[in-house]
Amino acid sequence: MPAQSLQTDAFILLKRPPADAFQSFTAFSAEHGALTVLQRLSKKSAATSVALDLFDEASLLLESSNQGRTWFVKEARLVTRHPTLGRSYETLRSASTFAALVARNPVHEDSRAAVAQLLRTALAAFAAGPRPDLVYFKSLYRFARDEGYPVAQQWLPTLPGEMLAEARHILHTPLAGLENPALGIRHSAILQRRLEEYLRGHTEILLE
Repeated sequence: MPAQSLQTDAFILLKRPPADAFQSFTAFSAEHGALTVLQRLSKKSAATSVALDLFDEASLLLESSNQGRTWFVKEARLVTRHPTLGRSYETLRSASTFAALVARNPVHEDSRAAVAQLLRTALAAFAAGPRPDLVYFKSLYRFARDEGYPVAQQWLPTLPGEMLAEARHILHTPLAGLENPALGIRHSAILQRRLEEYLRGHTEILLE
């Protein structure tokens, strides 16, 4: 059976330890969802290829000989890289947690474009701002909403007054605006915990 070819833009969400001269990734494509991608390790990269890294958005030419269970990188062109995502442990942890969550959960084809756009804006916000906790909370909420869960109707009304006001402030502020440390948010850890408790009890989203 001839090998399949695939051209797509994708986000690198998980990076595994290299094995047998290959680096293995989980990537997310707006057209195809989650993909297992293998890139050959080489000291000299071809002019048409770049060594992929965690959180990259890249244009990929892929090939598969096993009906799409795994894909080998034939060409890779970098679209966006966020080198500042590793500037602090908290930023790296929050971005990694959100990327892994998207990789872990099958995304319906109708939601893939919205999730791809969420990844693009969330990674940029993680890279730009000092409040990764707020970016993670809002990104998790939007992921659940885009997957069709009624978080606005069922979860938000359960919050007490001041906490509800803070949640609405975060959710109505563009992700890029969450870099402002003077937002006056005091309950971000509690909001995140309560949202995660709701998602565990009322949705099929796998948080870990």
